[in-house]
Amino acid sequence: MLLYALSSFDSIKCINSIVRGKLQFSLCFNAGVLKNRIMFKWNGNYFERATLKSLGLRIQLGHTFGQKCPNPRCAFNDNFVVMDSYGIHEVLLDFCDCVEAESHTQQLLRITWFPSTTADPKTAATFRLLEEFHLLSFESKVSAYEFYSALVRRTNNTGLAPVKDRYESFMRMIREWRHLKMLKRSGRGHHPNGVDATEEGDCAVLCPACPHPGKNLPDDWEKVPRAKSWIYALFLAIDANFRLKRKIVSSNTTDPSLSRGWAYFVEEGTYKELLAEKVDVLQEKSTCSSHNAVNMADTKTSRGLAATGLGTINCARHNMKRPNAVGDLQKGEKYVNMDYLFFSTLRHTSLQTLNVSYDIACQWHKKLWQRMTAFPISMHFDFVSKVIDFFVPKFHLPAHIEKCQTTFSFNFKRGVGRTDGEAPERGWANINPVASSTKEMGPGARRDTLDDFFGDWNWKKVVGLGTIMLRKMKEALPERTNQQIALNDLEEGLKEDYGGVLDQWRTQVEAWEDDPHQPNPFERNADVITLASVRLALAKEDEAEIQSGSCLALHEDCSPSVLISSGLELEEQQRRLRADKAACGLHATDTQQGKLVEQSNSLQRRIEAWVKIQALYMPNISALRLSDQATSTNTTSVPSSETFKLWLPSQIGRSAPCDERLQRTEWRLRYAQGHDALRSLRSSLRAQTAVLKYKDRNLRGQGANTRARNTLKTIDARIEAAASRYEGAHKALVILGGLLAETGWQSSLRPLNRQDIRSMSDLLWGESEGRRKLSWIWNMRGAGGSEKDDTGGLEDMRIEWCKARARAMCWGEEVELLQEEMRRILAFLMWEAARWDERQDSVIPTSLEHQDGCVAYAKRQAFLRRELAASFEARWAETLAQPDNINDID
Repeated sequence: MLLYALSSFDSIKCINSIVRGKLQFSLCFNAGVLKNRIMFKWNGNYFERATLKSLGLRIQLGHTFGQKCPNPRCAFNDNFVVMDSYGIHEVLLDFCDCVEAESHTQQLLRITWFPSTTADPKTAATFRLLEEFHLLSFESKVSAYEFYSALVRRTNNTGLAPVKDRYESFMRMIREWRHLKMLKRSGRGHHPNGVDATEEGDCAVLCPACPHPGKNLPDDWEKVPRAKSWIYALFLAIDANFRLKRKIVSSNTTDPSLSRGWAYFVEEGTYKELLAEKVDVLQEKSTCSSHNAVNMADTKTSRGLAATGLGTINCARHNMKRPNAVGDLQKGEKYVNMDYLFFSTLRHTSLQTLNVSYDIACQWHKKLWQRMTAFPISMHFDFVSKVIDFFVPKFHLPAHIEKCQTTFSFNFKRGVGRTDGEAPERGWANINPVASSTKEMGPGARRDTLDDFFGDWNWKKVVGLGTIMLRKMKEALPERTNQQIALNDLEEGLKEDYGGVLDQWRTQVEAWEDDPHQPNPFERNADVITLASVRLALAKEDEAEIQSGSCLALHEDCSPSVLISSGLELEEQQRRLRADKAACGLHATDTQQGKLVEQSNSLQRRIEAWVKIQALYMPNISALRLSDQATSTNTTSVPSSETFKLWLPSQIGRSAPCDERLQRTEWRLRYAQGHDALRSLRSSLRAQTAVLKYKDRNLRGQGANTRARNTLKTIDARIEAAASRYEGAHKALVILGGLLAETGWQSSLRPLNRQDIRSMSDLLWGESEGRRKLSWIWNMRGAGGSEKDDTGGLEDMRIEWCKARARAMCWGEEVELLQEEMRRILAFLMWEAARWDERQDSVIPTSLEHQDGCVAYAKRQAFLRRELAASFEARWAETLAQPDNINDID
C-alpha cells in the first residue's frame, strides 16, 4: 500500500500527537497500514478539523508499501468512506487494476478493511472498529444505532459539517462480520466442501461439561450398571422469554437469515410450516395451579408483533444454549412451539437418560409422546428405551399444588444432585437488554444477531468453567459431610422409638425412586383435618345421642358442641371487626363509621343471646365475669362487642371448674381451626408469590402497578388474619392440652413466629439457595386422627427422615456429578484440540498463503484448548484430591 505525500506537513496535526503539552506530527503507521486519526489543519489562527481527503491523502491498494501501481483505478466517484474507531473518514483510494490484481474486496481485506458490498465498494469499516463494536455489544448491549451515532458525533459534534450517512452500510457489515466470525470459529473454513456443507447445529458452541458420546464419554459408557447410569444423564431446562419480542418488520423473503439453523435457532422454514398446520389446535387447560403459561397460551396478545417472545432449551446444569433449541413464539408459550424445540435439540444426542426441567412440566409431559407422532419422522424420539424424568424448577415449584411439589421436585429425586432447573432464568438477565434493538429488526437479522449473542454467552461460560466448577466443588464437599452427619444423627435418635420402621421407610422411598407410581413417602397419607369436618363430626355425635336418648342438652336449640362452635364463630367476628376498625384509621368517613356501628350492634346482640345459653352450660361464668369486671382498671365503661371476653373453656383454664366435655369439644375445634388457619396462610402466601412474580414480569405503567399493589395489600390483610387466627388457636390448644393431657399435636401445630410467615422461596437473612430452610408451615400437610396414638407422629418422622436422606443423597450425588463433569470438560477440550489438529490437513487451499493461514489458525485453536484444559486441571488439582479422603455416602 502506498500513501502519497501530503503537502505542508508543518500545518497539519493529528489529535493523537499531543504529547506532554507539545504538538508533534507523524503519519500513523502500523505494519504499513494507515491508522485513521482525526486530523486538524492550521488556518492561520487555530487548528480546524480537516478530512484526510481534503489534505490530499491518496491510498493505493494491491501493492507492497512504497511500491507505485502502474495501472491504478480510483474508487467509485473518486470518493471512498472508511469507518474507524476515531470517526468516519473520506479518503481518496485507488485499487490496483493490473492483470494479476486481486478483486477489490480482497484488496480491502488485505489491509483489514471490511467492504460494505462485494461489487464496486465505496464504503468500508476497519476490522478494529467491527471488533470493538462486536465485543462492546456483548458486554454493554449497545445497539448498532447508538454506536454509529456516537461515531458520527466523534467525527463532527457540531452539525456544521454533516457526515455522510453510512448507517445501513454499517448494519450490513456488522451482520456479515458476526456471521463470518461464527463460521470461522466453528471451523467451517477448514471443511473440504466449504460452508455449503454446514449442517444444522454445526456452528453452536457446545457445553464441554455435558455428556457427548464420542467426545468426552468412556467407550463403555452404555454398559455402566443401571445404579450408576445417572452419572451420564443429560439435564435439559425449558423456558420462554416474552421480553424478546419482534415487531412486524420486513419478512423472511426480504430479510432471510445468513444461516439455515446452523447454530441455536431452528431452521425457520420447516418450523413455520409445522406451526401453520397446528394453528387451530387449542391447548388443554391446566389441572394444576392456574398456570398462565398453559391457560393463556392461546389468548396472549400479539397485536403488531411477528413474535411474542422466544422459547429455548438450555443445558440445565451449566446454563448454555443447546444447538437448534431456540425458536420464536407466535401467540404464547404453546405446547406445539416448545415440543418442536425439544425434539429438535434431541436430534443431537443419543444418551439414554434425560432429566427435563420445565416450569409447567406437570402439564406439558402428560401427552408429550402422543403429540410427537404429529411431527416429522426425523424428529421422533425413542422414549421407550430411555429413562426420562420430568421436574419443575425449584423456584417455580411452590406455585404448584402440593402433589406436584413432591412428584416433580429436584429435592427428592435420585440422580440429580443439587440441580435446580432455573438455568434459563439466569441467562435471560444477560440477553434481555438486547430486546430494545432486536424487536425492530427483520426476521433474519434478528435471528443472526441473537445467534451471535447466544454463542458469545456459551463461550464465556466455557472459559469460566474453571472458576465455576471449583466454586461448586468447594461448596459441595463440606455440605456433603454436614448433611451425612445430620442424617446419621437423626437415624441414631430415631433408633430407640422408630428403629423397627427405619428399614421399612428406606424400602418405601427406594421403591418410589425406582417407580414413581408407587406411594410417595414424602406425602401424608392421613386425611386433612378441617374445621368444617370437625363440626360435621360433632353434629353427627349429637344426632347419635338424640337417637339413643342420651342427649343431655340444656337448651332445645343448642347442644354443648353448638355452643362452643358458635363461640368460636363469635370470636372470629370480633377479630374481623377489630381489623375493620383498624383499617379505617383515625379519619373514617361517616359512611364507614355507620357501617362499623351497625356491625358492632349486630355482633353485640349475637353475643348477648349466646351468653344467655352459655349460662345454662357454664353457671359459674357469671361469677367470673363479675370478678373480672371488679379487677378491671375501668369499671364504669361497658366493654365493646369486639373486646367482650367470651370465657370459652380455654379462657377459663384452671381458674374455675368446667365440664370436661366442653373442654374436649373446644380442643377438637381449636385443633381443626389451627390446621384451617395454616392452610389459609399457605394459600395467601402462595397467592402473594404469584402476584409479585406476575407484577415483575408483565406489568408496566403506574396504573397497572397501583392495581397490583392494592391486590397485594388485600393479600397481606388475609395473611395477617390467618396468622392471628392461628395464634389464638395455638394459645387455646396449649391450655386445653395441659388440662386434657393431649400430646403429639405440637409436631404439626408449632408456635408461629413472624419469621415463619414467609413463602417457600423466601430466604432469611444470611441464607443462600443451597442452604435455604423452609419455614415449618410448609412441612405440614394436615394430620389425621386425634394423634393421641403414634400415627401422626410416625408420619411426621417418616417425612422428616425422607427429607434428611434426600438432602444427604443429593449433596453426595452433587460431588460425584461435579467430579464427572470436570473429567468431561478436560476430555472435551482435548477432543476439540485434536479436531483442530485434523483440520490442518483437511482444508483445500486456493493458494499457499491460504494454506498457511488455515494451518496457523487451526494450530492456534488447538493450542488454546490445550491451554484451557491445562489451566483448569491445575486449578482443580488440590480440590479434586479431597473427595478420596471422605467416605462415600451409601
